[in-house]
Amino acid sequence: MSEPVTGVRALLRPDLQGRTPYGAPQLDVPVALNTNESSYPVPDAVVQTIVERVGEVAASLNRYPDREFTRLRTELAAYLTRTTGPVLSADQLWAGNGSNEVLSHLVQAFGGPGRTALGFTPSYSMHPIITRSLGTEWVDGLRGSADGLFDLDVDRAVEQARTTDPNLVFLTSPNNPTGTALSLDVVAAVYDAAPHAVIVVDEAYAEFARPGTPSATTLLAGRDRLVVTRTMSKAFAFAGVRLGYLAADAQLTELLRLVRLPYHLSAVTQAVALAALEHADLMLGMVEAIKTERDRLVDGALSLGLRPVPSDANFVLVGGFVDAPRTWQALLEEGVLVRDVGIPHHLRITAGTPQETDAVLAALASVGGSDREEQVR
Repeated sequence: MSEPVTGVRALLRPDLQGRTPYGAPQLDVPVALNTNESSYPVPDAVVQTIVERVGEVAASLNRYPDREFTRLRTELAAYLTRTTGPVLSADQLWAGNGSNEVLSHLVQAFGGPGRTALGFTPSYSMHPIITRSLGTEWVDGLRGSADGLFDLDVDRAVEQARTTDPNLVFLTSPNNPTGTALSLDVVAAVYDAAPHAVIVVDEAYAEFARPGTPSATTLLAGRDRLVVTRTMSKAFAFAGVRLGYLAADAQLTELLRLVRLPYHLSAVTQAVALAALEHADLMLGMVEAIKTERDRLVDGALSLGLRPVPSDANFVLVGGFVDAPRTWQALLEEGVLVRDVGIPHHLRITAGTPQETDAVLAALASVGGSDREEQVR
């Protein structure tokens, strides 16, 4: 019998009672590969520019920042135009303190009580958390196709979208935690199948995709309900800055002003993000090194008799463990922290430096056969 809820806990919204907050372990270990951060520090040239740009705005911090973050939107539009293909303008861009705030803005604007959001799990766990915390009903759609457990089949996705008739749909490409990229055919088909929904394609890991993987920004023209979200946390090695952004039709981004908090992007945040965009090529130079280590993780896991999922992200979902939580603990005891994402027999491992790849593969080998499935299924 559960304990009665008393005190201030009894005042909490009923739909939030009994829930646990989001969070990954932050432990002091030699090899931390559990949160998909970049293991590479911000380059010295970028650090110097950050110091200069913050110095330029420091004296004016007594004033509110540019509420419209106009220059930042302009530079983000230029970056996406250069790297993804379609020409985008500043009025098609929006930004927030991390992509989670951007996602919150979308749910605040287009979700709410009496409205529904659809996502296809396993996927990014913050999608349902943000949705439910803002009073929107979450529908747990299912992944899987004839080609793989974690793929998203067009027909299956369309059927679920039509049945649910949602107000928001979350698609993730590359998907977290599986690392699998999404065919643009799925995005276009779901868009058509859910005529009352804003379709959100979360591309947090898009810069790590293998060659030939197009961005959903190429579908934006003529689709005023389509949104593509990005972040600077991953490819730009900027997890500590908290800068996420999206591209969409200008009419849609205009509506997000109704729900954002006043002056939500500080002058310092804007200055730091602009400094990084000045050095975009240098920052993205680390991406290729990380992709190399990701592929080493795949090959190394295969050589150990495990079952890694082919990845387009900066991490690898590795299957083949008898008891994933037990293996997680065994790796931790070896000084390696990875992520147990709750998928039976699987652990997610961030791609880091060559030395970290060596360490995690050595730790996996050290764990031994008792913590792996005896037979590859």
